[in-house]
Amino acid sequence: MAADGDLKLAESKGGLKKIIMLAGALIVVLVLGAGAYFYFLGSNSAEPATDAQAAVSQNADGNPVGTPEGNALYVAMPRPFVFNVPGSARDRLVQIKVQLLVRGSNNETIALRHIPLIEASLLAAFSSANADELVTTTGKDALKNKALSDLQQALLEVAGSVVVEEVLFTSFVMQ
Repeated sequence: MAADGDLKLAESKGGLKKIIMLAGALIVVLVLGAGAYFYFLGSNSAEPATDAQAAVSQNADGNPVGTPEGNALYVAMPRPFVFNVPGSARDRLVQIKVQLLVRGSNNETIALRHIPLIEASLLAAFSSANADELVTTTGKDALKNKALSDLQQALLEVAGSVVVEEVLFTSFVMQ
């Protein structure tokens, strides 16, 4: 009987050794995987800029150098424009949601500062439209161009520069 007990004890020691070896191998694999992750993806060291990074360097305003006025930013008007336009058969109600394309954070700040002037200028341009013209795409484009030129002229007088590059209609509903 003593021989049977010795045999069972020897078998359990071998199984325990296998478990310890597997656990150690698993720990080594996890440590190597974590090290590889931090080496390839988690490196935050200050490395010299490559040619591509140097081409996209930024100026003092935080705008990329290489573009004349900076990156494109969009300024949303706080509320949609709702107005009546005359038509040949009947008057129509129009609702337009507008966003402005500006270049650089400086122009964005100027546009946000002059929102009341921008709203007044756009509403005056929109109200001068005709419902028969707004039915067509060319009529909408003509309205957009007229609104842009009127807005640029108004901002040029007040701010001293052309702030808005484009007027964008994000919603256009006519009833």
